[in-house]
Amino acid sequence: MTWHVYIIECNDGSLYTGITNDLEKRITAHNAGLGAKYTKSRRPVYLRYSETALDRKQASQREYAIKSLGKSAKIDLIASQFANT
Repeated sequence: MTWHVYIIECNDGSLYTGITNDLEKRITAHNAGLGAKYTKSRRPVYLRYSETALDRKQASQREYAIKSLGKSAKIDLIASQFANT
């Protein structure tokens, strides 16, 4: 099973990082108010970044690393994904 680490931008401009094994379903859940408590009052949310991980453990470790970054570093990470496409 493939896992995803993702960053979404909330309607208030804040960034939220999470993991899932079904990215499309998770973004839909966030926008329906069924995702994380943090995003429930900050809808709609927009997917800004995602990367794959081999398993849940790897995804969780990467999520922790990304959550440890400051907002400007997260914005740089988001920008780097577009630079590589």
